[in-house]
Amino acid sequence: MKMLSSLLVALMGMVLLADATPIGAQKYPDRPIRLVVGFPPGGAADFLGRIAAQQLTDGLGQQAVVDNRGGAGGLIATEIAAKSLPDGYTLLFTSIPHVINPHLYRKANYDAIRDFTPVIQFVAVPLMMAAHPSLPAGSVKELIVYAKNHPGKINYASAGSGSSSHLAMELFKTMADVSMVHIPYKGTGPLITDLIAGQVTLTIASAVPLTPQVRSGRLRGLAVTSPKRSAAFPELPAIAETVPGYEVVNWFGVLAPAGTPKAVVVRINAELNRALQAPELVKTLNSRGADAAGGTPEAFGKVIKADFAKWAKVVKESGARVD
Repeated sequence: MKMLSSLLVALMGMVLLADATPIGAQKYPDRPIRLVVGFPPGGAADFLGRIAAQQLTDGLGQQAVVDNRGGAGGLIATEIAAKSLPDGYTLLFTSIPHVINPHLYRKANYDAIRDFTPVIQFVAVPLMMAAHPSLPAGSVKELIVYAKNHPGKINYASAGSGSSSHLAMELFKTMADVSMVHIPYKGTGPLITDLIAGQVTLTIASAVPLTPQVRSGRLRGLAVTSPKRSAAFPELPAIAETVPGYEVVNWFGVLAPAGTPKAVVVRINAELNRALQAPELVKTLNSRGADAAGGTPEAFGKVIKADFAKWAKVVKESGARVD
């Protein structure tokens, strides 16, 4: 009889424990997941977002669908995700504009820190400094010398005013003490087209779309913006080897609306961490200039907070504003 009573108490405890677990976490996922990407198809965010979505589909057993919501440098998608239900069925695949945009747009309708729960940093993507072959500089050192001897004569292209490529070059100009003319484009695609054609001669932009052009010889890779050489481009030096302290790393990662159950966040994090250990996926990412990242939600949160503070200063010093 005592044994039966003990068994009943144990069973009741299990029931109470189950009841204490959020309903969404118990059943998650039981329907498709929307992965909101703030840029149109064809760019780095879309390419990497689709890879992440496929890994979620494979790991969670439910379809993860990419929802491209381009516009305002990712601002539109971020605001959509911020207002979504915190149930794990709407996730945001974002990058460094997430922490830049609040400093560029006076009316950004989200808080980059408080409105989101970090899930995982998916990849780290150094930007690449690339030049048209006509530019008489084969290294960062030669570029600095040429720019100092020809102030204002180099036209550099960015993916738009206030974009990471714009601010990365402004940071370089400040630290290297050189003068160059900014030519903003509406995205990386048009930028690369004109760079190949020689309409502009220099850029710092995402390594993902620049990689095929550099490896084909249409453009000349000069350096990467990570503090050390990238595994994806071991032959390219880091700008920091010439300009000590220079560092710009564009991360791509997954965020969930604030309030998403911790059990759901942990599940997504575990599945993507597992996927990022696969040699074939690492090879695919490296082939496009990206380094697999992974790690805990807390570690990703620290990256976001550090970059939020860093880019606030760079935006202020550059004078960049979008509205």
